[in-house]
Amino acid sequence: MALLELHGIVAGYVDGIDILSDVHLGVARGTVTGIIGPNGAGKSTLLKTVFGFLHPRQGRIVFDGREVGHLAPHALKRLGIGYVAQGANIFPQLTVQENLQIGTWVFRHDRTRVASMLERAYTAFPRLRDKRRLRATVLSGGEAKMLSVAKELVTDPSLLLVDEPSAGLAPRIAEQVYDRLREVQAAGVTILLVDQNITKAVEISDYLYMLEIGRVRREGPRQAFADQLREIIRDALLGA
Repeated sequence: MALLELHGIVAGYVDGIDILSDVHLGVARGTVTGIIGPNGAGKSTLLKTVFGFLHPRQGRIVFDGREVGHLAPHALKRLGIGYVAQGANIFPQLTVQENLQIGTWVFRHDRTRVASMLERAYTAFPRLRDKRRLRATVLSGGEAKMLSVAKELVTDPSLLLVDEPSAGLAPRIAEQVYDRLREVQAAGVTILLVDQNITKAVEISDYLYMLEIGRVRREGPRQAFADQLREIIRDALLGA
């Protein structure tokens, strides 16, 4: 059984205007599932709907066998879903450690657990340990993105939603972020990834979906997308 299933999801921001239209997809445990498509296809909206920022008008969202489409983000976080928004989702005037502590907020009354969560984050991201007492304003773009990921990982999620991990980063720095995501997946975290970097999304994902105008236009395992990469990049950037 898939860890996450979407069945006939319809969602949008304004009444009467649907961004997602009858979306069906599944995310297998322990995998990276990629979502690609042209701008405006509904990729980021899909993640926001899974994480409860939007509630579906129709359809069902099932996480670990439980229907969760009606739940708020804080409740989904408690169930084991983390969300890394596009860009650096951090508080720049707070220290690195204070940012991580915000990530543990829903568990703040269990100090032992919080300490363990912080140690796990520093083990996964050693560069953050070195700068833990510094304000986040001193971080490079790549370090800020890593802090965004680490802030979600401190709660030990079973599913991590990641929106555009390389946005605004130089290729060398973006590669470091992708390396961390591979390590996260290897440690047992399931990842649902939205990415405009089509080549990298195909490289890192086990299974992919292409959205177009709020619908799944094609889906398949990595190799099926790799074999038609040029055509897929054209369609994902320009639309069919």
